[in-house]
Amino acid sequence: MPVRWKLVGLAGLAGVAATGAIVARHRRAQRDYDPDELRDRLHRRLAEAVPDGATAPPAAPGAPPPA
Repeated sequence: MPVRWKLVGLAGLAGVAATGAIVARHRRAQRDYDPDELRDRLHRRLAEAVPDGATAPPAAPGAPPPA
């Protein structure tokens, strides 16, 4: 009976280690952007999302999205 609990504990430990490895790999894949570069990227995405000739209204911080 004690061997079973050891196997359960080892399986749990292996699961935790595997999850940590996956999270670490995902975090390394993300890139850190400086604020100016991030702002430029967001403006480009907005320009692609808004049709030509239309203007997006400026959003106030904390304001709910337009209906």
